[in-house]
Amino acid sequence: MISVFLETIIQAIGVILVSPLYSGILDKWKANVASRKGQSIFQPYFDIFKLLKKETTVSSNASSIFIYTPYVVFSTYIVISLVIPVVYPEPILLTPTVDFLGGALLFSLAGFLKIIEAMESGSNFVALGSARATSFSFLGESTLITVFFAVALITGTNNPYIEHEFAQIPQYYLALDHILATVAFFMLWLFETGKLPVESSGLAELGMIDDALIYEYSGKPLALLKWGGYMKQYLLGSVLLNVFLLPWGMQLGVLGAMEDIGIMFIKWLFLLFIALVIDTSLAKLRLFKVQDFLAVAFVLSITSLLLSVIQNA
Repeated sequence: MISVFLETIIQAIGVILVSPLYSGILDKWKANVASRKGQSIFQPYFDIFKLLKKETTVSSNASSIFIYTPYVVFSTYIVISLVIPVVYPEPILLTPTVDFLGGALLFSLAGFLKIIEAMESGSNFVALGSARATSFSFLGESTLITVFFAVALITGTNNPYIEHEFAQIPQYYLALDHILATVAFFMLWLFETGKLPVESSGLAELGMIDDALIYEYSGKPLALLKWGGYMKQYLLGSVLLNVFLLPWGMQLGVLGAMEDIGIMFIKWLFLLFIALVIDTSLAKLRLFKVQDFLAVAFVLSITSLLLSVIQNA
């Protein structure tokens, strides 16, 4: 019981502390590709610490939902880190409480809360970003749930740890339904974490989506929302790596859980390299093309689901 508790703590702390690093690495690589020195890979940490020290200002139109929901969103991502195979490949302390579908619903809950809290600010600019996020998220959430249903049909369970074991079997890993589910999940990760070459942190960019939701925040709430965004990227990306793309190499035991953080670092470098190639090779998509992109991901997930049904018939 003590070892399971320690493994759980190691995974949760790993998610909280390491997640901002990968955004810093990707930003550094982008700058290097553009022949610029770029900022430090630890810049996301500096930004978070700076925001934690700043004063929080609140719009006169905002309600208590606007003030306290960032803490709930951040806590939701911590809960997700306690129930899915982010770092450690075997069930941990709270795993029996949530399956794949439950994890997807927690991600959807966090996204829904971000939209609600943003609308509470009363800003027209934020309302525009919220409308965009809502118009795209229905396809993203449909893709996520459909992929997990396909996985459940293949493995006979909705347990992510069982899927992790199945993915290590060559004949399953190379099956067409698994390949399509992997591609669909990767496309979803690109969208959900802002890796599609369409969004921008620049305030003049008409393609702003996720950044518009936190536009009215400052101080500690803004720090938590940014930190939560890094955690969301890490959680989804780690599921993609451990359950679909690169399920091998994970270690067991307390020491193994600590080693897994380093192993995940190597896996993440591979994933970030793919994201870098996509970001620097493709021209920015027009905003309305985002729905086309997500529609393709949804079709791939549906195809994977149909193939799973046929194989189990």
